[in-house]
Amino acid sequence: MTKFIDLSIPITTKVVSDPPVMLPQISYTDHSESWQQIALFFPGLTKDDLPDGEGWAVETLTLSTHNGTHMDAPWHYHSTTDSGERRAPTIDEAPLDRFFRPGVRLDFSALPAGTVVSAAQVEAELARIGYELQPLDIVLVQSGAVYGTDNFTDQGVGLGAEATLWLTERGVEVVGTDAWSWDAPFSHTARRWAENRDPSIIWEGHKAGRIRPYWQIEKLTNLAALPPFGFTFSCFPVKIDGASAGWIRAVALIED
Repeated sequence: MTKFIDLSIPITTKVVSDPPVMLPQISYTDHSESWQQIALFFPGLTKDDLPDGEGWAVETLTLSTHNGTHMDAPWHYHSTTDSGERRAPTIDEAPLDRFFRPGVRLDFSALPAGTVVSAAQVEAELARIGYELQPLDIVLVQSGAVYGTDNFTDQGVGLGAEATLWLTERGVEVVGTDAWSWDAPFSHTARRWAENRDPSIIWEGHKAGRIRPYWQIEKLTNLAALPPFGFTFSCFPVKIDGASAGWIRAVALIED
């Protein structure tokens, strides 16, 4: 029997999971309000003609492709990939066969928020759980960020360029995190930037996609419910023409 574990956060206005400039907006129309919309298709229809006077429920959303649990395409990170050899692919060009694969959970939640995880730390975590990484495995990072708590966007660790390239060099093409970003939170990186003015630290994990393309999931949740490995991860993105990202319903499947 297959057990399904939902790893997605909702698109909602009730829980803050993005900076103010990126917050989604949702307008709800309930059954009592919408009968006039139906009447547009059927001239002469009155509210009393409908069962219980009810129309349909419908919602109108204003949101970013990066709201909710979503997948970034290489186009989000840079206009080119493969060290400038080709245009970076957009989300509608995503290779679907990559998004239903064995998953691996790496737990860095005990590290201080803002830590930039190194390749050596990734290797050590794989050794700790006793797993040998395989090409096309989907690597999920339990970062220490907790959805629904205050200052969510400042929480958790990030993976820098070194660790990201270490993964992609070994054939990993899809990664994910339960933090707001694959990179360390901007608030922590900004403090480091103020100290040394080194531009290479800014968005470095994302920018590793300039060297080798990869697909990156952000704002997962419930990763603690997963075993370190031995599950299948499903993460098909919504197909949006020319877009830098697409929303996903992230689900893990575990065979009992």
